[in-house]
Amino acid sequence: MERDIKGLISQMTLEEKASLCSGKDAWNTKPIERLGIPSIRMSDGPHGLRKEEHLFGESKPATCFPTAVTLAASWDRELVERVGKAIGEECQAEGVQILLGPGVNIKRSPLCGRNFEYYSEDPFLASELAKHFIKGVQSEGVGTSLKHYAANNQETRRLTVDAKIDERTLREIYLASFERAVKEAQPWTVMCSYNKVNGTYASENEYLLRKILKEEWGFEGFVVSDWGAVNDRVKGLKAGLDLQMPYDGGLGDKKIIEAVKRGELSEEILDEAVERILRIIFKAIENKKEGASYDKEAHHKLAREVAKECFVLLKNEDHILPLKKEGVIGIIGAFAKKPQIQGGGSAHVNPTKTDDALEEIKKIVGGRGKILYADGYEIDKDEPKEELIEEAKRIAKESDVVIIFAGLPERYESEGFDRPHMKMPESQNELIKEVAKTNKNTVVVLSNGGPIEMPWVEEVKGILETYRGGQGWGGAVADILFGVVSPSGKLPESFPKKLSDNPSYLFFPGERDKVEYREGIFVGYRYYDKKEMEVLFPFGYGLSYTNFEYSELKIEKKKITEEEILKVKVKVKNTGKMKGKEVVQLYVKDIKSEVIRPEKELKGFKKIELEAGEEKEVEFELDKRAFAYYNEEIGEFYVESGEFEIMIGKSSRDIVLKETVYVESTKKIKKRYHINSTIGDIMEDTEAWSKLQKFLADLEKAFGIESYISYTKKPEKYLKNDCLRRILFYYVRQGADMNKMEELMTKFIEDLNS
Repeated sequence: MERDIKGLISQMTLEEKASLCSGKDAWNTKPIERLGIPSIRMSDGPHGLRKEEHLFGESKPATCFPTAVTLAASWDRELVERVGKAIGEECQAEGVQILLGPGVNIKRSPLCGRNFEYYSEDPFLASELAKHFIKGVQSEGVGTSLKHYAANNQETRRLTVDAKIDERTLREIYLASFERAVKEAQPWTVMCSYNKVNGTYASENEYLLRKILKEEWGFEGFVVSDWGAVNDRVKGLKAGLDLQMPYDGGLGDKKIIEAVKRGELSEEILDEAVERILRIIFKAIENKKEGASYDKEAHHKLAREVAKECFVLLKNEDHILPLKKEGVIGIIGAFAKKPQIQGGGSAHVNPTKTDDALEEIKKIVGGRGKILYADGYEIDKDEPKEELIEEAKRIAKESDVVIIFAGLPERYESEGFDRPHMKMPESQNELIKEVAKTNKNTVVVLSNGGPIEMPWVEEVKGILETYRGGQGWGGAVADILFGVVSPSGKLPESFPKKLSDNPSYLFFPGERDKVEYREGIFVGYRYYDKKEMEVLFPFGYGLSYTNFEYSELKIEKKKITEEEILKVKVKVKNTGKMKGKEVVQLYVKDIKSEVIRPEKELKGFKKIELEAGEEKEVEFELDKRAFAYYNEEIGEFYVESGEFEIMIGKSSRDIVLKETVYVESTKKIKKRYHINSTIGDIMEDTEAWSKLQKFLADLEKAFGIESYISYTKKPEKYLKNDCLRRILFYYVRQGADMNKMEELMTKFIEDLNS
């Protein structure tokens, strides 16, 4: 139903307008009954609905799906969209109109407490998956809130810290994870973050909220504050913060009213915010499904199905996996009975049910094998307990193969604090070392929301990374371990060998209320690849129970302009003996650039399923952004003319095919010269270099003084670093009139810039 929203606003009092710009309580917007404006409900839950009646109260049961980083390991757009759709159904059933998610912040450091809620260290992967999650939720008539905008990459001092980021880094990494999702999925809302960005709180950052988000990207919904993120309500409204949450006792409304009355705040700005809020309120009401319900068991099965697609096989020495169902199987580790399926904080879901791995393994094995179990460690304590380790070793001795369930307890990862280190509890590290000594056939199943150090990596035969796998985790683990399905997850982040290898190590979490992003664009694999640094496991890495071969990489054209779309095709064949899925990854490298660029950047990926012996052709399309960097001088993404390498890989470190394309820029950046411009810069510009040579020849004639270049007799490599100022001083020192020389040099520079 088409509504005359502007007409509705014209009927409102100033007080009513202001009232719509803040919440009624912790979760609902304010209604205006006399004008037929209803209230709508928002709730937490990027990986499952977290509906609570009171802030910090117990939430209603809902399906706990794998967390964002786990979903990202699937590299599967359609799968993520299915999860979003299912959560949208649960929102409709519970009367929730806006889901507060997804979280798309970049995983800058392994230590961020909310890394389990975020997708990746790579903005292309993060934005693509966020886009499809949004589409899935919103296909059910439920809005999303893309968060936390922007640069919310740590929990330490998160309400006050100032993220200092240069413009290029901001655009290429930290805003890029939001940009595609906003432009192509149009979330109903965007949630601003707590922190400052370059000196200004995100909640009152006009550059971020109005100029970039609303004007440049064309965001159509409203901006909502993170809960309690408003620093100055009037500044926030001016900057583009539409809705303040939660209810603040009426203080924000009062300040808005007073500012309008004083003439400090234009009522037009208030009207714009009200209009954005009303459009979403009415959209939510029009899409509300009365009497909606969902099938809890079907969603639980989906959670298990999804988890199977996400787990990453990191090591499989001697093909120890998949396991046989016969023989004696030792299951060690309390996580096997008490799954660590999510992290803490506002994303914590109250699951409808939870599968534990021990029971699910028993179901698969049936009566064909014997299963032994030992706790191995205490979940709520980090110190090793000798009697538990001894019991585990006894079981290891009696077993043909041992599966150790380990990782990070949920108490290690949560909103509100960062991890102090990358280590697992010492009780678990000690357990793994001792068991691996006792039984060489040891496999470790990990549960954690981000990279961990693995001091025992060489001592075990198998490692399965399950991240935070949701309520279907136990069944999915059993299915992977016993080969019901081949693992197909790939790491959405790099695993460094140790914390100090991470590029943000020296600058995280900063000094008091300032954190400098000095590593710039070199986040994750961009850094490790550029440094040629050995990592524990690289970005995009993951093994399978089958094998895939790549062939016939074809690019549609060998030369294109930046405005053209480049089509890339490659064939992939399953050469193994079982059905499997493969993530085909496309990276782009600028072979020679005037600016510092990464060795490669992810610009395409597709997950495909192949039967044994089957072959498929995969196609990618690369647009301007696949080749561009953010040029601060012109304030936009710019493609530098030159050759680019198109790389197809199984991971960022396993590139199997390459091709080269020449990209011609349609935009020429006119160089600006000045008295301190180097001769080297001028030499790179054919026309400018010709003019300089003529200028020097004219000076030689005018003053009878030997040319600067002839006089210095410098090799070209030294001459390049001299500047025009040195030339001027040379002629003055040789007797030329200073005023005349300055006049001639000024005219010459003007000629260069004309």
